Amino acid sequence: MHVKEHWNTVRQHRALVRGYCLKLGLVWQGLTHDLSKYAPVEFLRGARFYQGFRSPNDEERRQTGLSLAWLHHKGRNRHHFEYWIDYRVGEDGEVFMGGCKMPKKYVAEMFCDRIAACRVYQGDKYTDASPYDYYQKSKGHIWIHPETSDLLDRWLLLLKEQGEAIAFAHIRLELKDDQY
Repeated sequence: MHVKEHWNTVRQHRALVRGYCLKLGLVWQGLTHDLSKYAPVEFLRGARFYQGFRSPNDEERRQTGLSLAWLHHKGRNRHHFEYWIDYRVGEDGEVFMGGCKMPKKYVAEMFCDRIAACRVYQGDKYTDASPYDYYQKSKGHIWIHPETSDLLDRWLLLLKEQGEAIAFAHIRLELKDDQY
């Protein structure tokens, strides 16, 4: 068990997301981000499967076939697109599983979360391109609403091409105008 290491990883991640959310005016989201990581089902599994260079959920999945920590986490944190997966009805009346459109404030928190996760796990290898590149690897096989995906993609590309200062200024303006 890597209790101390996992505790420090969670603490560092939450601190980064909190700072990023504050830059966007998302005070409550920043303060409450990922509190479920301290629940025993998440924390103890995180300490058990801790590796330091990627999410312990990946290792739990590899060893057991699923991640109970992740199933708990995604069901309680609206900044994960997986929280927004539900039955949907297509224009032709067909019912299918798929991603629902996320409110912008949660997409913004997801943006912050992805930056923080890349910073924590990549350390000195992190660049402003890291979150974008990581997202591009997953885009083709995840259930995320197309509008949510396009928004996240646009914001991550802005980060990659223009840097944090411009990306955060732009997103803060978009959130200010959002009525959703």
